[in-house]
Amino acid sequence: MSIQDFFISLLLIAGLILLGKWIRRRIGILRKLFLPSSIVAGCIALLLGPHVLGRFFDPASDWSQGLWSEPILDIWSSLPGGLISVVFAALFLGKPLPGMRKIWAKAGPMVAHGQALAWGQYVVGISLAIFVIIPIWNTSPLVGALIEIGFEGGHGTAAGLGDTFRELGFADGADMALGLATIGVVAGVILGTVAINWAVIRGHLDPPDRSALEDEALAEHENREEPVRNSISDQAIEPLSIHLGLVAVAIGLGWLILQALVHIESALLIPLGWPELFSHVPLFPLAMIGGVILQSLSGRLGYSKLIDRTLMNRISGSALDILIVAALGALSLAAIGDNMGPFLLLALAGIVWNLLGFFVLARLMFPKDWAPNGLANFGQGIGMTVVGLLLVRMSDPQNRSGAMEAFGYKQLLFEPVVGGGLFTAASLPLIYQFGPLPVLIGTTLVMLAWLLFGLWKFGGFQKVVGR
Repeated sequence: MSIQDFFISLLLIAGLILLGKWIRRRIGILRKLFLPSSIVAGCIALLLGPHVLGRFFDPASDWSQGLWSEPILDIWSSLPGGLISVVFAALFLGKPLPGMRKIWAKAGPMVAHGQALAWGQYVVGISLAIFVIIPIWNTSPLVGALIEIGFEGGHGTAAGLGDTFRELGFADGADMALGLATIGVVAGVILGTVAINWAVIRGHLDPPDRSALEDEALAEHENREEPVRNSISDQAIEPLSIHLGLVAVAIGLGWLILQALVHIESALLIPLGWPELFSHVPLFPLAMIGGVILQSLSGRLGYSKLIDRTLMNRISGSALDILIVAALGALSLAAIGDNMGPFLLLALAGIVWNLLGFFVLARLMFPKDWAPNGLANFGQGIGMTVVGLLLVRMSDPQNRSGAMEAFGYKQLLFEPVVGGGLFTAASLPLIYQFGPLPVLIGTTLVMLAWLLFGLWKFGGFQKVVGR
C-alpha cells in the first residue's frame, strides 16, 4: 500500500460515482427507487470486485480480485472508519441550535415516536438473538444490534462501526449491517410509497403532488438549506479550506473527549471492576458532540453566521458518498452468505417492526396529521434520514402538516443518542461486556418509557379510543 495506491483508490471512487450517476439517469427503476448514485456506484464496485467478477477466474489468476487490486480493496475497507467522523462532525455545524423549549414544542410527538421506534429495534433484534439466532446458529450476540445499526443508522454508521465489529470478534457483522442498510433503503421507498397510497385511499392524506415523486435531488442530498450569505470569504484562503478546518477542529474536540473518557475509565472504573467500554467506542459520535460544542461556541462568540451550512452539507455529502462506495466495494458477500439465516430473519423482523411503528404506533402517538409525521419516522427507521425526508416530501409536498420542520428539529434530540449516536456506538461494547440480556432489559425499559410518555403526553391514544 502506497500514497499512489491511495490516490488511485480515490480516483476510482470518483469515476464510479460518475458512472453510477449516468446509469441512474438512464435506468428508470433506479430513479423510481430514489437510490442515491453512491449506492449504485458501490454496487458496481462490488460486482466488479473479487466476490462477483473474481469468482469467474481461477484463484491463482491475476483476475481473481476482479478489477481491483488487493491494496485498493484494503484502502477502501479502511476509508469508512475515518470518513464517518467527517460526516458526523459536520452534522450540526452551521445549523442554528434552538432552545429546548422550541424544539420540544415543534417536535415533541416526533421525538417520542422516533425514540420508541429506534429503541424497539434493539428490543426486537436482541430478543431474536437470545431466543432464536444464538441457539440455532451459534453466532455472536452482537448480532442483536444489527437492525438498529443497519436500518436506523444506515450505510455510514454500519461502515463506520466496522473496526468495532472486528475488535469485538464479529467481523461479519459489519458486512451484514451494510447488507441490511441496502435492504432498508429499497424497502423503505417501496413500502413507504405503498403506505402513502393506502393513506390516500383511506382519507388520511390528500392526494400528493406527483411531481414530488420526481424530485431527484432528494435522493442525492439529505438537506437543501439556502446558502448563508454572511459566509467566510477571504481572498487569501478558500472558504472550503476554512470549513474543512472547522470539521477538523470538531473531530479534534471529539477525540479529546474520547481520550478523556478512556483515561477516566482506565484510572477509576476498571480498577473498581467496571468492564472496559470506551476503548471500543468509535470516534464518530464524539466528533458529532465536538461539532455541537463548536457550533455553540461560535454562536456565543458571534461567529456562527460565518459558517456556511450549504458548504458543510457539501463536505458531509462528499464524505458520505466516498464512504458508501468504498464500503460497498469492499463488502464481503461471503460473510452475508455464511450468515444468511440470521440476516434474512433480522431483515424481515426489522421491516415488520417499522411497519408496526407506522400503522399502529404513529396513529396512537401523534395527536394530528399522524400519517405524514409517521412516514417521516418510518422512513428514517428503515432506511436512514434521506428516506424519511423523501416520504415526507411525497406525502405532504406543501408541508401543510409541519412534519418536515418537526422532523428537522427532531434530529437535534435524536441523532446524538441513536441512529448513529452515542448509544448506537456503545451498544456493541455493552453487549460484548455485559451480555445481551441486561442490554435487552435496559432497551426495553427505555422503549416502554418513550412509548408510554408519548401516549400520555400527546393524547393520540385518547383520540383513537374515542372513535
